[in-house]
Amino acid sequence: MESRMSKDWNKRTTLVHGGIRRSQYNEVSEAIFLTQGFVYDSAEQAEARFLKAGPDEFIYARYGNPTVAMFEDRIAAMEGAEDAFATASGMAAVSGALTAMLRAGDHVVAARALFGSCLYILEEILTRYGVEVTLVDGTDLDQWRAAMRPGTRVAFFESISNPTLEVIDIAAVAEIAHAVGATVVVDNVFSTPVFSRAMQQGADVVIYSATKHIDGQGRALGGVILGSCDYIRGTVEPYMKHTGGAMSPFTAWIMLKGLETMDLRVRAQAQTALTVAEALQDHPKLARVIYPGLPGHAQHALAMEQTDSGGTVIALDLKGGQEAAFRFLNALQIVIISNNLGDAKSIATHPATTTHQRLPAAQKQHLGITPGLVRLSLGLEDARDLVADILAALDQA
Repeated sequence: MESRMSKDWNKRTTLVHGGIRRSQYNEVSEAIFLTQGFVYDSAEQAEARFLKAGPDEFIYARYGNPTVAMFEDRIAAMEGAEDAFATASGMAAVSGALTAMLRAGDHVVAARALFGSCLYILEEILTRYGVEVTLVDGTDLDQWRAAMRPGTRVAFFESISNPTLEVIDIAAVAEIAHAVGATVVVDNVFSTPVFSRAMQQGADVVIYSATKHIDGQGRALGGVILGSCDYIRGTVEPYMKHTGGAMSPFTAWIMLKGLETMDLRVRAQAQTALTVAEALQDHPKLARVIYPGLPGHAQHALAMEQTDSGGTVIALDLKGGQEAAFRFLNALQIVIISNNLGDAKSIATHPATTTHQRLPAAQKQHLGITPGLVRLSLGLEDARDLVADILAALDQA
């Protein structure tokens, strides 16, 4: 099979052509290899492949697959990573990236503002097996410094936090973590692969939920872990292939199709998010409009320096609390109520009662997840229609 890639290609070209492996039929669209295993010409060839598979040799779909490999190669080239491992979901990527390298006695420093499932992995699963976890306020560099120690193995954070959109200084945290030999693991979903420069800014490992902007059309679950060849093939792959968190070939094909249009979609969504945020920022029924692209955001300058964009998600804090938030959500006509983000359809979420429901009330308060907070992921609808829909719903709040 032919594999196509050039380091001279710009990002949008890489998203269309990167990593293509064409069979003898020279198909235009990437082939879906729906097979769980592969046939060997001889017993000797099977033995040799199990000892050391070549760069385009496969053993079992849980270990690797040509369609999955195309997705891994393409997104690694786009991100500027040496290698990638595609997983069954975004949370499979988070748990796999962390668990593969941690063992009893290791120490992790993580930002406190994390998605609920990420907190569950840190506080419930890793600690169960003897890993010590210290949580810090991610935007406070002094807290990162104070928490680090010679035995710290990992620094973990969301580059833009879910759902309150705090922006973490990747370069600064990486410098602090690397000083004690820690690996910097960044969940980069809200920054998006389109705007990301996390690897250049010091991240050692970057994680995406491919369910979000990569698919972008609400079709499939997926995730990906990006890093060095040594880390991906020496640490992540052995763990993932034995624990079964690999991406399916059909999902990989969906994600390849998503990558082709992702740059266009995400840039349009980010522009719409800015338009909506600007239209709402002085609304009398809102206590806060949170969007890194607005000059009033606490980390606006950092967001512009780090990604050149405010992203595709905004957060609204309604003055009337949960009752007002629910009235607002129920009055929306175009924006749908769901708990995904990065989709072509605009989506509204009430984090306090859904994605972050399990957090204790005091922790929600500390993180700014108020009863009136609504997370809005902006899609590909006309921005004028979305503004009108949201303003009309606010009238009902």
